[in-house]
Amino acid sequence: MEFWLDLNEEQQDLREWVHGFAESVIRPAAAEWDEREETPWPVLQEAAKIGLYGFEFLANTWSDTSGLSLPVANEELFWGDGGIGMAISGTSLAVAAIYGSGTPEQLVEWVPQCFGDAGDPKVAAFCSTEPEAGSDVAAMRSRAVYHEASDEWVLSGQKAYATNGGIANVHVVTASVDPSLGARGQAAFVVPPGTKGLAGTRKLKKLGLRASHTADVFLDDVRVPGSCLLGGKEVLDRRLAKAREAAANTGAKAGPRRSGQAAMRTFELSRPAVGAQALGIARAAYEYALDYAKSRVQFGRPIIENQAVAFALADMRTEIDAARLLVWRAAWMGRAERPFDAGEGSMSKLKAGEVAVAVTEKAVQILGGAGYLRDHPVERMYRDAKIYTIFEGTSEIQRLVIARAISGVQIR
Repeated sequence: MEFWLDLNEEQQDLREWVHGFAESVIRPAAAEWDEREETPWPVLQEAAKIGLYGFEFLANTWSDTSGLSLPVANEELFWGDGGIGMAISGTSLAVAAIYGSGTPEQLVEWVPQCFGDAGDPKVAAFCSTEPEAGSDVAAMRSRAVYHEASDEWVLSGQKAYATNGGIANVHVVTASVDPSLGARGQAAFVVPPGTKGLAGTRKLKKLGLRASHTADVFLDDVRVPGSCLLGGKEVLDRRLAKAREAAANTGAKAGPRRSGQAAMRTFELSRPAVGAQALGIARAAYEYALDYAKSRVQFGRPIIENQAVAFALADMRTEIDAARLLVWRAAWMGRAERPFDAGEGSMSKLKAGEVAVAVTEKAVQILGGAGYLRDHPVERMYRDAKIYTIFEGTSEIQRLVIARAISGVQIR
């Protein structure tokens, strides 16, 4: 498959379409929903009406064989606003889990319920992180126990930092079926709407992305039908048997390493899309600072004529473009099924996240005291950017993944 940097006509149309929505609908609403710290349901409804919020949109962007449509769309969406962008895209986490692990029948049954429709939009939540199991996925304490007589799974535990947790129509929950196998003994389950025992009891107050709902989720003997196990029980039983056999034959030391490589590839594939979100926030801050520097007059001339300001803007633009190249490369590699031999997916997310933090900070600095006020959006962008060095794998975890990939050593 060839690699190129020119967007084709369809990709250009997609970028202009999403940019237009971000400019005309998202940006005018951004400050209000950041202040309210609530899910912007009217904006989600507008996005659903034009086809920007729904499984068809995700399917169409994923069908692009170059891999570039999704990062291009994400960058424009988050250029509009990080919080509202996450409110629109957060459901895709649960959909990705259903798509990646579920059967075709489960996909047909549950994905439409994740989004609802234009008249009554819904959201979905992917619940994986726990208070003691963030980067350490194998430390997951949530449990899933199968009751054969009733063909039910009983889920118990606590999830942390769940986007749309508690307000979602559909929750996708990961839990341990066989704790002795660590990460290899885990499975994912759909929790249908209205299921008793699931509660998002504490909405979290965040530094940034405030228009995106985040909450802790508690699972108190949540009973779901056997059909809610993603992939089905036969597939799970075979996978667990294979994992037990591998652990017995090769020992605990060798087994987790192979499992870790498989898990790493799953995360690697999602990271360019997250990196593109960070890029959108960074680009928005850079453009605002550039315009401000051209119009702000100090000592009788625009401040962009000062070398310190001009060089800062030059660095901001260079870093954004460099990060975009890493994101696009990783997105293309993932779609082309090229191996991430050097942790290229992690490289893209690491660079984009750290660029977003650095660029938004410089934007605030260029605006000076004005940048510290909510009168200007760079203050909000600065707050929104920080999470991109933390979630979907911290910068430290990204460096660990890259270091292991390039060295072949199980660095800890």
